[in-house]
Amino acid sequence: MTDTETGRSEQESTFSPLSRRSFAGGLAIVAALAFIGLPIEPARAQAAVAQKIADHFASVKTMSGEFVQFGPRGEQTGGKFYISRPGKIRFNYEAPSPMRVIADGKSVVIGNQKMKTWDIYPLSKTPLKLLLSDNIDLTGKMVRDVKEEADLITIVLGDRSVFGDATITLMFDPKTYDLRQWTITDAQKKDTSVMIFNVKNGVPMDDKVFQIPYNDVRNKSK
Repeated sequence: MTDTETGRSEQESTFSPLSRRSFAGGLAIVAALAFIGLPIEPARAQAAVAQKIADHFASVKTMSGEFVQFGPRGEQTGGKFYISRPGKIRFNYEAPSPMRVIADGKSVVIGNQKMKTWDIYPLSKTPLKLLLSDNIDLTGKMVRDVKEEADLITIVLGDRSVFGDATITLMFDPKTYDLRQWTITDAQKKDTSVMIFNVKNGVPMDDKVFQIPYNDVRNKSK
């Protein structure tokens, strides 16, 4: 699949190369799915619910769909996403946004096509490693809170090592355990929310979708 076929470029935002703010901002769409938590012991029942949802998500080996993202200043953008286990993900934001996010199983890049800049990270050093693995383990000290309601299950996560004092709130369908929406609240209490729709599971994926243009990446991994 070519760049023309897979999308349109990604969300407009400000990045400081290889900074924590850059990583958290550029991966807002994917970091929300990264099941890593702060060291707070959840109730046993809460952990069980969270693990069921994690098992459901991990059982889906390929996934594609559309998303709409709402920024802290009211800005709105959308696009398409693609996931293939283990280790691969891609988010294409609609024009005029110049951003893209790609993981190829080894590295993760956040690219600004307009500025022709790229940030690159080892996949093993990001929350995506857990998200995109074949098994997601939420046992132990990984979940801040779980709230079960008639029409929604809400799970609150966080990770000091990557997101500082930020938290991630995920919302799932209580019957299917399918992800509906998530919100990242940063250290300044500003929210970025994402809704997904038209999701298809088990769709065939071409590996070209997840190719990173290493020749264009300034800080190549060694």
